[in-house]
Amino acid sequence: MEKARHLRELLSSGRLIRAAGAHDGLGAVLVQEQGFDAVWASSFEISAARALPDASLLSMTDYLRVAVELDRVSSLPVIADCDTGFGGALNVAHMVAEYEAAGIAAVCIEDKVFPKVNSFVGQGQDLLGLPEFVHKIRVAKESARSEDFVVIARTEGFIAGCGVNDVLERAHEYADAGADAILVHSKASTPVELLSFLSRWQRPIPVAVVPTTYYAWHADDAAKAGVSLIIYANHGIRAKVNAMRSVLRSIQQDGSTVNIEGEIASMKDIFELQRLEDWLALNQ
Repeated sequence: MEKARHLRELLSSGRLIRAAGAHDGLGAVLVQEQGFDAVWASSFEISAARALPDASLLSMTDYLRVAVELDRVSSLPVIADCDTGFGGALNVAHMVAEYEAAGIAAVCIEDKVFPKVNSFVGQGQDLLGLPEFVHKIRVAKESARSEDFVVIARTEGFIAGCGVNDVLERAHEYADAGADAILVHSKASTPVELLSFLSRWQRPIPVAVVPTTYYAWHADDAAKAGVSLIIYANHGIRAKVNAMRSVLRSIQQDGSTVNIEGEIASMKDIFELQRLEDWLALNQ
């Protein structure tokens, strides 16, 4: 569990930790290339890469396979977005055992009812009862074999329309149940909800945020406000969609690739990302 230990050390370092989402091995390599501290195995990106909605359609095995792929090609710790834990408390216990055995550094589970739908969809944002989710966190911690394995509790209280008092109550209970970090999600256009939460946060464990909608919040300002982990969870696949659309449109319209060759990666670049020379050297 060297990567889990490394992640735990990062989270206690006092500096802001930056993670970026990926849905395949190449994405994880690019996340590492750009100097991020961790890879977020995004359930949204993994679902979208299959042209499926982020609505608990894929199985734990599907998500775990991708997380392992990300872990094997990168030296960074992988934080696995495990939605609601794939079911009840028994599912959470099984999930922790499988992800830990596979070498994944951390899992993140959220306090919505299974099956869940993506947080930015305008329906289906129902929270699990507080005692039930506290039990899930305790089961997750008890199921881990190593003290280094990181369990992140994600509260969707703001997503479900709760006020800051209710969100704080949930987050404090999750911390007291043993969570190693709290992810507070929000779909507000500014960090106002997060700032209100952070100003009243009363536990000595890290707080993580996902600034998808309040994207103007600078990482330095988030760190000053008390954020320990900032996750850019879905930008890779969103960039991929626009880039592919643009390139394919140009090829279709122009009848050749002459106008886009300077905009796309060279074959040499791809070979380097694949570590082709290292692989070919094995035959020598």
